[in-house]
Amino acid sequence: MDAISLLHERSSMGKLMGPPPSPEQLEVIYRAALRAPDHKELTPWRFIEFSGEGLDRLGELFAEAEYRADPHIGDAALDAARKKPKRAPMIIAVIAKVRPDIPKVPKLEQVISAGCAAQGILLAAHAQGLGAMWRTGHYAFDATVHKGLGLDEEDELVGFIYLGQLAGRHKPLPSRDPADFVERWS
Repeated sequence: MDAISLLHERSSMGKLMGPPPSPEQLEVIYRAALRAPDHKELTPWRFIEFSGEGLDRLGELFAEAEYRADPHIGDAALDAARKKPKRAPMIIAVIAKVRPDIPKVPKLEQVISAGCAAQGILLAAHAQGLGAMWRTGHYAFDATVHKGLGLDEEDELVGFIYLGQLAGRHKPLPSRDPADFVERWS
Protein backbone atom coordinates (compact mmCIF):
# COMPACT_ATOMS: atom_id res chain seq x y z
CA MET A 1 0.00 0.00 0.00
CA ASP A 2 1.46 3.36 -0.94
CA ALA A 3 1.67 6.03 1.75
CA ILE A 4 -0.92 8.41 0.27
CA SER A 5 -3.50 5.62 -0.11
CA LEU A 6 -2.82 4.59 3.47
CA LEU A 7 -3.39 8.13 4.73
CA HIS A 8 -6.54 8.58 2.65
CA GLU A 9 -8.11 5.18 3.36
CA ARG A 10 -7.40 4.40 7.03
CA SER A 11 -10.56 4.11 9.08
CA SER A 12 -11.52 2.88 12.51
CA MET A 13 -12.84 -0.65 12.82
CA GLY A 14 -15.13 -1.30 15.77
CA LYS A 15 -15.68 -5.00 15.00
CA LEU A 16 -12.55 -7.02 15.57
CA MET A 17 -11.80 -10.69 16.06
CA GLY A 18 -8.84 -12.93 16.72
CA PRO A 19 -6.19 -13.81 16.31
CA PRO A 20 -4.28 -10.83 17.67
CA PRO A 21 -1.50 -9.33 15.58
CA SER A 22 1.49 -11.60 15.16
CA PRO A 23 4.86 -10.76 16.72
CA GLU A 24 6.07 -9.70 13.27
CA GLN A 25 3.08 -7.40 12.80
CA LEU A 26 3.60 -5.94 16.26
CA GLU A 27 7.25 -5.22 15.46
CA VAL A 28 6.09 -3.18 12.44
CA ILE A 29 3.42 -1.45 14.54
CA TYR A 30 5.79 -0.43 17.33
CA ARG A 31 8.49 0.71 14.92
CA ALA A 32 5.90 2.99 13.28
CA ALA A 33 4.83 4.34 16.68
CA LEU A 34 8.43 5.16 17.58
CA ARG A 35 8.73 7.44 14.53
CA ALA A 36 6.39 10.01 16.08
CA PRO A 37 7.67 13.60 16.22
CA ASP A 38 9.85 13.89 19.30
CA HIS A 39 11.20 17.33 20.21
CA LYS A 40 14.50 17.02 22.11
CA GLU A 41 14.29 13.21 21.72
CA LEU A 42 12.42 12.80 25.00
CA THR A 43 10.65 9.64 23.77
CA PRO A 44 7.55 10.60 25.78
CA TRP A 45 5.73 7.34 25.12
CA ARG A 46 4.99 4.12 26.91
CA PHE A 47 2.88 1.24 25.64
CA ILE A 48 1.10 -1.44 27.63
CA GLU A 49 -0.03 -4.43 25.59
CA PHE A 50 -3.02 -6.49 26.74
CA SER A 51 -4.02 -9.86 25.32
CA GLY A 52 -5.28 -13.16 26.70
CA GLU A 53 -5.52 -12.95 30.49
CA GLY A 54 -4.24 -9.38 30.29
CA LEU A 55 -7.61 -8.39 28.81
CA ASP A 56 -9.31 -9.96 31.84
CA ARG A 57 -7.03 -7.98 34.17
CA LEU A 58 -7.84 -4.77 32.30
CA GLY A 59 -11.55 -5.59 32.56
CA GLU A 60 -11.19 -6.04 36.32
CA LEU A 61 -9.46 -2.67 36.49
CA PHE A 62 -12.36 -1.08 34.58
CA ALA A 63 -14.83 -2.71 36.99
CA GLU A 64 -12.81 -1.46 39.97
CA ALA A 65 -12.94 2.07 38.53
CA GLU A 66 -16.72 1.81 38.15
CA TYR A 67 -17.11 0.53 41.72
CA ARG A 68 -14.91 3.29 43.18
CA ALA A 69 -16.99 5.88 41.31
CA ASP A 70 -20.25 4.33 42.57
CA PRO A 71 -20.12 1.71 45.36
CA HIS A 72 -23.84 1.03 44.77
CA ILE A 73 -23.32 0.04 41.15
CA GLY A 74 -25.12 -3.11 40.06
CA ASP A 75 -23.54 -6.39 39.05
CA ALA A 76 -24.73 -6.00 35.44
CA ALA A 77 -22.85 -2.71 35.07
CA LEU A 78 -19.72 -4.23 36.62
CA ASP A 79 -19.94 -7.19 34.23
CA ALA A 80 -20.34 -4.79 31.29
CA ALA A 81 -17.17 -2.96 32.38
CA ARG A 82 -15.30 -6.27 32.61
CA LYS A 83 -16.33 -7.19 29.05
CA LYS A 84 -15.24 -3.94 27.37
CA PRO A 85 -11.65 -5.07 26.71
CA LYS A 86 -12.97 -8.28 25.10
CA ARG A 87 -14.12 -6.30 22.05
CA ALA A 88 -10.72 -7.05 20.51
CA PRO A 89 -8.06 -9.76 20.87
CA MET A 90 -5.46 -7.14 21.77
CA ILE A 91 -5.36 -3.64 23.21
CA ILE A 92 -2.40 -1.30 23.39
CA ALA A 93 -2.64 1.50 25.94
CA VAL A 94 -0.70 4.54 24.72
CA ILE A 95 0.67 6.64 27.54
CA ALA A 96 2.38 10.01 27.40
CA LYS A 97 5.34 9.78 29.80
CA VAL A 98 5.50 13.48 30.54
CA ARG A 99 8.72 15.16 31.65
CA PRO A 100 7.59 18.41 33.34
CA ASP A 101 11.21 19.47 33.91
CA ILE A 102 11.80 20.33 30.23
CA PRO A 103 10.51 23.89 29.73
CA LYS A 104 11.26 23.95 25.98
CA VAL A 105 8.97 20.94 25.48
CA PRO A 106 5.72 21.68 27.33
CA LYS A 107 3.41 18.93 28.53
CA LEU A 108 0.98 19.51 25.68
CA GLU A 109 3.70 18.88 23.10
CA GLN A 110 4.70 15.64 24.81
CA VAL A 111 1.07 14.45 24.92
CA ILE A 112 0.62 15.30 21.24
CA SER A 113 3.78 13.32 20.48
CA ALA A 114 2.23 10.29 22.19
CA GLY A 115 -0.92 10.92 20.14
CA CYS A 116 1.21 10.81 17.01
CA ALA A 117 2.63 7.48 18.22
CA ALA A 118 -0.96 6.22 18.54
CA GLN A 119 -1.66 7.37 14.97
CA GLY A 120 1.45 5.48 13.87
CA ILE A 121 -0.02 2.33 15.44
CA LEU A 122 -3.30 2.85 13.59
CA LEU A 123 -1.58 3.44 10.26
CA ALA A 124 0.78 0.47 10.60
CA ALA A 125 -2.13 -1.80 11.54
CA HIS A 126 -4.15 -0.68 8.52
CA ALA A 127 -1.16 -1.06 6.19
CA GLN A 128 -0.91 -4.71 7.30
CA GLY A 129 -4.62 -5.45 6.78
CA LEU A 130 -5.47 -5.34 10.49
CA GLY A 131 -8.37 -3.52 12.06
CA ALA A 132 -7.88 -0.93 14.76
CA MET A 133 -9.97 1.44 16.87
CA TRP A 134 -8.70 4.26 19.10
CA ARG A 135 -10.89 4.43 22.19
CA THR A 136 -10.76 6.67 25.22
CA GLY A 137 -13.96 6.96 27.22
CA HIS A 138 -13.89 7.86 30.87
CA TYR A 139 -11.42 5.06 31.68
CA ALA A 140 -8.65 7.00 29.92
CA PHE A 141 -9.10 9.79 32.48
CA ASP A 142 -9.93 7.73 35.56
CA ALA A 143 -7.55 7.94 38.57
CA THR A 144 -8.12 4.27 39.48
CA VAL A 145 -7.19 3.16 35.96
CA HIS A 146 -4.15 5.45 35.93
CA LYS A 147 -2.95 4.04 39.26
CA GLY A 148 -3.61 0.44 38.15
CA LEU A 149 -1.53 1.00 35.02
CA GLY A 150 1.32 2.54 36.99
CA LEU A 151 1.05 6.05 35.57
CA ASP A 152 2.93 8.85 37.26
CA GLU A 153 1.06 12.00 38.28
CA GLU A 154 2.13 13.96 35.18
CA ASP A 155 1.42 11.13 32.72
CA GLU A 156 -1.58 11.05 30.41
CA LEU A 157 -3.36 8.01 29.03
CA VAL A 158 -3.77 9.04 25.40
CA GLY A 159 -6.02 6.11 24.56
CA PHE A 160 -6.58 2.42 24.15
CA ILE A 161 -5.90 1.07 20.66
CA TYR A 162 -8.04 -2.01 20.04
CA LEU A 163 -6.38 -4.32 17.48
CA GLY A 164 -7.39 -7.46 15.64
CA GLN A 165 -8.57 -9.00 12.43
CA LEU A 166 -11.40 -7.32 10.55
CA ALA A 167 -14.76 -8.73 11.66
CA GLY A 168 -16.95 -6.39 9.69
CA ARG A 169 -16.77 -4.18 6.68
CA HIS A 170 -15.36 -0.72 6.56
CA LYS A 171 -18.05 1.84 7.03
CA PRO A 172 -18.14 4.42 4.27
CA LEU A 173 -15.94 7.35 5.09
CA PRO A 174 -17.43 10.81 4.71
CA SER A 175 -16.01 12.83 1.88
CA ARG A 176 -14.60 16.03 3.29
CA ASP A 177 -13.55 19.02 1.26
CA PRO A 178 -10.23 20.46 2.48
CA ALA A 179 -11.53 23.94 1.62
CA ASP A 180 -13.98 23.60 4.53
CA PHE A 181 -11.11 23.30 7.01
CA VAL A 182 -8.30 25.42 5.56
CA GLU A 183 -7.87 29.16 5.94
CA ARG A 184 -5.21 30.60 3.68
CA TRP A 185 -3.19 33.73 4.34
CA SER A 186 -1.48 34.62 1.08
